[in-house]
Amino acid sequence: MIFNNLKYPILSLINSTEQLRLLPEHILSDLCKELREYLLDSVSKSSGHFASGLGVVELTVALHYVYKTPLDYLIWDVGHQAYPHKILTGRRDLINTIRKKNGLHSFPYRDESEYDVVSVGHSSTSISAGLGIAVTTERENNERHIVCIIGDGAITAGMAFEAMNHAGDIKPNILVILNDNDMSISKNVGAIRNNLAQILSGQTYSKLRENSKRILNKFSSVKKIIKGIEAHLKNLLVPGIFFKELGFNYIGPIDGHNITTLINTLKNMRQLKGPQLLHIITKKGKGYQPAELDPITWHSVPKFSLSTGHLTKNKTSKLSYSEIFGNWLCEMAAKDPKLIAITPAMKEGSGMVNFSQKYPHQYFDVAIAEQHAVTFAAGIAIGGYKPIVAIYSTFLQRAYDQVIHDVAIPKLPVLFAIDRGGIVGADGPTHQGSFDISYLRCIPNIVIMTPSDENECRNMLYTGYNYKYGPSAVRYPRGNGLGVSTNDSLQNLPLGKGIIKRHGIKIAILNFGTLLSEAYTVANILNATLADMRFVKPLDEELIINLSTKHKFLITLEEGAIKGGAGSGVNEFIMFKKLNILVLNIGLPDEFIPQGMQNEIREDYKLDAIGIKYQIIKWLKK
Repeated sequence: MIFNNLKYPILSLINSTEQLRLLPEHILSDLCKELREYLLDSVSKSSGHFASGLGVVELTVALHYVYKTPLDYLIWDVGHQAYPHKILTGRRDLINTIRKKNGLHSFPYRDESEYDVVSVGHSSTSISAGLGIAVTTERENNERHIVCIIGDGAITAGMAFEAMNHAGDIKPNILVILNDNDMSISKNVGAIRNNLAQILSGQTYSKLRENSKRILNKFSSVKKIIKGIEAHLKNLLVPGIFFKELGFNYIGPIDGHNITTLINTLKNMRQLKGPQLLHIITKKGKGYQPAELDPITWHSVPKFSLSTGHLTKNKTSKLSYSEIFGNWLCEMAAKDPKLIAITPAMKEGSGMVNFSQKYPHQYFDVAIAEQHAVTFAAGIAIGGYKPIVAIYSTFLQRAYDQVIHDVAIPKLPVLFAIDRGGIVGADGPTHQGSFDISYLRCIPNIVIMTPSDENECRNMLYTGYNYKYGPSAVRYPRGNGLGVSTNDSLQNLPLGKGIIKRHGIKIAILNFGTLLSEAYTVANILNATLADMRFVKPLDEELIINLSTKHKFLITLEEGAIKGGAGSGVNEFIMFKKLNILVLNIGLPDEFIPQGMQNEIREDYKLDAIGIKYQIIKWLKK
């Protein structure tokens, strides 16, 4: 998409934030209109994160206008909302490449721009990172300002509170902006709060407050009157009491779509010392009615029609693995009132919408709190109920200690339904499900299953649900299944048993997970034996011994990290048993996997049928 200078005359003038700060303040509202329109136009043609960026257009302009970026640091939490930031910081003409192979990253990324201070992708990290930077800034005695922008959802996570608690203790110069898009604000109240926020953030009020404390300290009666007036003002800002207790000077809430109010307030707050918190009210999806009405659907979108709001969807009758899981949940909950499903704010992505509506008393969304989700599940299990934690592979990493300490050591029967295992695609390194097999396989007392199709996924979930001797995990990929029937009755799979899918000679392929269809193609070409191993832990040791005695070569195949993965488990067993056979491990290499479509990444890393065959033949020739 070629940038149209005539359509965006003000935005066309900006290739850096220095150029933005040269603009007169009175035309910034027009710049915001152009920026929002350009964001609408570009994402509708290229796909990407959408509603969040529309909600912070005015804030992004105001921040870069008031603060001397890139000298001053803006730290965006998660980064879904950073598209306007990227557009204003020299990446305007590349925004249509975002989330594509070799294109701009989905989130702020340090290697991409000096304006991207922290590489992000997961929630609730901004204040901790900002606090660390603020400490070093103070020690270097430079004039850098640190601003952390965090959403009302992300600030609920424990990590954000830990950072704020620390900030209140050490009192660095740092500004936290709470972008609140989950509450409304009336025009009248908004006007009062906007004016009051500008007063409370100003130097006059700050000096008056400090001078009054010093001068009137000896006159207790007058001091009480002044305190009473200040308390009355603060009571108009009830949300600030909590942040004040954490050691922050709270300002707000103000209208996050009023560019003048934002600029005036930020200019005042730029002069204040110590931990500051500015509470702004925004509307997710601002400026595009379909996104305003349904910000969840419009959080991340494919290409769509701006005029009609029609989203382009791939036509397929195949269910996604997330839908398979959601349907299975409903099927089980209808039979078992002791089933409890838990998600850390991933209801839609994990296919749990229908379940949450049908069985609200058996459903818990604990917000963005992965650690709490796992230990909460442990408590549910101790109470004699049957917890299921629905979580993405990349987010389960955040609760690793809880999996070990609170679930695995006491051998509690918690089922982990791990979505997005393997290659995720456009969200890039922070979201690829590369490591779950590796980081779970070393934990004692856990069962790990890797389904190769939808029906096997259902049976593995059922097997894990009925397993009473410790935690179990079923990891399945993002996207649609193969289209196999899911109408069969559920059955418990024999623990740690794989099945032979094809008999061949010399070569045996041991497949773990949904690359089975590609493995089938390769096995037919090479006349190889193909085993669907199904269980990473416990391994089917008997099957490995049998295949090792009848073949010259073993090939392990998985869509996960090779180091520490399922293939590594096979290697360990073969070495321990001193089996005389050569083994090739095929999977993801020892690197962070970049963004791109799933099929593009599989092709690049030779995990499609052609690539798998190539890797085997090349290895055999050696």
